[in-house]
Amino acid sequence: MLARRQFLSTAALGAGAVFVAPGVAFATVPTDRRFVFIIQRGAADGLDILRPTGDPAFAGLRGGLIGDAAGTKLDTMFTLHPALAEVAKMYGQGQALFVHAVASPYCDRSHFDGQNVLETGGAQPYAVRDGWLNRLVTMLPRSSDEAIAIAATVPTALRGSVQVASFAPSALPHAADDLMTRVTALYDADPQLHPVWSAALETKGLTADASAGQDPASLGRLTASFLTKPNGPRVAMLETLGWDTHNAQKGRLANQLTNLDAMLAAMRDGLGPAWANTTVLVATEFGRTVAVNGTGGTDHGTGSVAMLVGGAVRGGRVVSDWPGLAPSKLYQTRDLRPTNALDALIAGAAAESLALDPERVGAAYSPRRRVTVQCPDWSKFNSEKVVKC
Repeated sequence: MLARRQFLSTAALGAGAVFVAPGVAFATVPTDRRFVFIIQRGAADGLDILRPTGDPAFAGLRGGLIGDAAGTKLDTMFTLHPALAEVAKMYGQGQALFVHAVASPYCDRSHFDGQNVLETGGAQPYAVRDGWLNRLVTMLPRSSDEAIAIAATVPTALRGSVQVASFAPSALPHAADDLMTRVTALYDADPQLHPVWSAALETKGLTADASAGQDPASLGRLTASFLTKPNGPRVAMLETLGWDTHNAQKGRLANQLTNLDAMLAAMRDGLGPAWANTTVLVATEFGRTVAVNGTGGTDHGTGSVAMLVGGAVRGGRVVSDWPGLAPSKLYQTRDLRPTNALDALIAGAAAESLALDPERVGAAYSPRRRVTVQCPDWSKFNSEKVVKC
C-alpha cells in the first residue's frame, strides 16, 4: 500500500506502470560521468543472448531455440542474438563488452532470493538491508541530500540512507495546469506535504521536453533526458521484466531482446555527446538450464551473461573463461558453470565508470564480505575469483 504522502505526490503527476520496465531510479551527483544499471528480472538466458556457437556441444543442446537469423558472430566462439542489432553495432564500435559464464554468490535458483543478493551485494538473501547502488551514491559528492527515483517503487538496489523520491511514466493524460495550481496552493501551508509536492513538481519539470511513454524506446529517451540535464542525475537504474522463459522461449526472448536493444539505442541517441562518458551495466539474477525443456523453454539455472555498453566502455571483446558445455563440465550436470564473479564485475564497472577507488567500492558493494574488484581494463579476470556454488 502506498503511503498517503507518496500517493499524493504521484497521483496528480500520473505515475503508472510501464511496458518493459516498471520504473527508473536516479541519483543526483555532480559529475560528468554516468552510470546506469539495468536489471533483467526473471533470469535471462545467457546461452541464448550470447550463443557459444563454437562449443561443439552447443548445437545439439540448443539447436531448437535458434531461429533462421544467424546473429552477429563476435569471435570464433560467440554469436550475438540477432535481436540485439544495435548492441552489435556498439560492439563493432568498441562500445560493448560481454562477460560470459558469470554468476552472483547465490546459486539456489529462487528469483526473489537471487534478485535480493544481486541488488544488496549480500553473501546470502536478506543478509543486507540496503542496496549497493545507494551505498555507491554515498561515496560520491552530491549537490543535495536526496537522490531522485523515477519509478513506481524504488528498487532494492537504490534503497538506503540516500532518500529517493519517485516518478514513473504513465498512460494517463496529464493533469490540467489549473488542477496543479490548486493542489500546489492546497499544500503550500502543509509542513509535511509541501516539500514532497515541490520535489514531485521539480521531477515532473525535468521530463517536460522528453518522451515519457511506456514503450522501451521512450523509456530510453526519458532516461537520457534526465542524465543530460545540467543539474540532473548521473546514476540511474532501470528494471526490465519478462525474462523467465519457461516456455516458447524462441519468440519471447527475441521480443525481450528487441525491447532491450531499442531502449539502449534510444538512450545512446538521447545522451548525445554525454554517451562518451556513460557506462551501462546489464545483468540478471542467474541463468537458465543448458538443456531445453519439453515446452520449448528453459528452466532456472546458474551461469549467465552480463554486458557493459557505453561510450566509456573499452569494448569490442567477450571476456570469458569458458567452462564448456560437455556433461562433465556443467554445474550439477544441468547448468552453465560460472567461472566469473558478478559481484566483482559490478564493483569494478562502478568504480571505473565513476572514477572511484576500487578498494572502497569493493568494500561498499558488500559490507559483510570482501569483494575483489576485477582489473579496470577488463583485459583479463582473476582465475582465483571463480564462483564457488
